[in-house]
Amino acid sequence: MADDARMKDAIRWMWSLGDYGELAVHLEPHAIELAQRSRLQAGSEVLDVAAGNGNFAIAAARLGASVVATDLTPAMVDLGRSRTRSLGLPIEWLEADAEDLPFPAERFDVVASVFGAMFAPNPEVVARELFRVAKRGGLVAMANYAPKGFLSRFTALMAERGPAPPPGMHSPFEWGNTDEVHRRFKGLTSSIEVYPQALTFEFVSLDAGWDFWERTNPPMKAMLTMIDADQAASLREDGKKLFAELNQVSGGGLTLESDYLQVLARKA
Repeated sequence: MADDARMKDAIRWMWSLGDYGELAVHLEPHAIELAQRSRLQAGSEVLDVAAGNGNFAIAAARLGASVVATDLTPAMVDLGRSRTRSLGLPIEWLEADAEDLPFPAERFDVVASVFGAMFAPNPEVVARELFRVAKRGGLVAMANYAPKGFLSRFTALMAERGPAPPPGMHSPFEWGNTDEVHRRFKGLTSSIEVYPQALTFEFVSLDAGWDFWERTNPPMKAMLTMIDADQAASLREDGKKLFAELNQVSGGGLTLESDYLQVLARKA
């Protein structure tokens, strides 16, 4: 229990770093697509879990849903609350753990998480919680990074320089594997639809792309606080080599692609 609490504190600290608002701009179209695919109706009760700064919550509210948004990190809750208030959207924000949601069973028509709950350390617990708070016949909708592409390769590059993960720690990218989603949702759902998708990050140059990632990405910012100057220089050199290897265009620009999985699961 103490180790789990320390891990959650570390997660809160990490996701308070960087400029997530700028990063979330690249992710927002995929939250909008998931909201539309969820066939939200006016008046639907929706929960956005590990909501970041509210991409899915905003998309759902604009479709007429009544929305509650939660995140483990207080800084994210503040960021999201400020953003949705400035947009004039009546979204309720709460600090909450995806593994221990503070809601009664069968509260929401749709429970969603876009590139968020996948980072919680105990995936089976997350799966149970998402379905617990969904109504019978309700929908659990997720967008999860998949093992193939830029984000997985870049995360692995950083992991090589960081402390070893705790024994038994799951990779968040497992949530982007169809078979693993079916295993984690077994017994909880009457049907599952999966839609393989891809994220694209476009920049005017390789250096611009690296500067963006170093400035905005919370895990990257956390890594840079834990390594010395020589290690940081080595990370930048190897990172730019990886960007060049994965670049989808020629002529000076930078386009990085990463697979992800949309999941729509109906509660039994």
